[in-house]
Amino acid sequence: MNVILKYFFFLLFFSQGVLAFAQQPVQYSLYMLNKHNFNTAYAGLDNSLSITGVFRKQWVALEGSPITQNVTAHLPWSYLSSGVGINIENDILGAERNTSVELSYNYIKPMRNSGLFSIGIGGGFIQKSIDGSKLRAPDGDYEGNTINHNDNFIPSGVASGIAPTLNFGTFYKNKRTEIGISANNLLESAVSYQLGAETKIKYLRNYFFIFAYELTISEKFDLKPSILIKSDIIQTQAELSGILRYNKSIFGGASFRGYNKNTIDAVIFLAGMHVTENITVAYSYDLSLSSLKAVNKGSHEIIINYNLNKEIGGEIPAKIIYNPRFY
Repeated sequence: MNVILKYFFFLLFFSQGVLAFAQQPVQYSLYMLNKHNFNTAYAGLDNSLSITGVFRKQWVALEGSPITQNVTAHLPWSYLSSGVGINIENDILGAERNTSVELSYNYIKPMRNSGLFSIGIGGGFIQKSIDGSKLRAPDGDYEGNTINHNDNFIPSGVASGIAPTLNFGTFYKNKRTEIGISANNLLESAVSYQLGAETKIKYLRNYFFIFAYELTISEKFDLKPSILIKSDIIQTQAELSGILRYNKSIFGGASFRGYNKNTIDAVIFLAGMHVTENITVAYSYDLSLSSLKAVNKGSHEIIINYNLNKEIGGEIPAKIIYNPRFY
């Protein structure tokens, strides 16, 4: 059954006035290089202004497969021992598009062992759209440029809805260790459409756990294994990764996604480098291991990070009288 028909039956199901549930969060293979995407408490922990852009094409050669773009930006606000950030994501899956914008704020507390503990909250909105022009009904009329589904439950154009989001996270980081726990979509909001009947799609609450530890192998080499677990309680997925870095500038590694026969998804190969003092570029390729391996040619992902590498805000200033033009 092709992707268009799958979307048709999916739309028929949720348009009968029942409440359907949205899929789990977007899958990223280079998650370890963009932690603010899934944990609001990470804002500011790159020690300067950090801007990251991601492009992902999943399951190449499979019609209607996901295409995702993501941009995050965050920085420390040292004057208030805090961090602030923004996360923008656009995910396209066949006739469906999910676009979200979220702002975050977190409080950063220095620990006695020179580590940093952060607790943060974020909120914004998510918009879900269905492009009816990409769907086909058995009794529809599609001669020439005509789009007439002959079904009131299927839009001829784009139908969309919007809902609020609320996220929460904690993160601990020192010279070698990183541990983060977060929960997204705390409100479990539902996006509503007005088609032939009211349609609601509920976004499930999702939980993330990440752990990473850096091992020094020699003067030139270090190894950083990490694990990411994400779950909506109903479904859980795990990913184990390892990155070997040379001279703190060139790195490569591999990941394995899955933990049993029902969750094994892919083996991932990744590589990257610090192009300049401020810019890091990385690429990953997913080799599918699931049943979808017969109908796709893997997944590609590229990430670019810009880090200002300069202190922002500085220490809390002394109590002096400021010139009002330069406060």
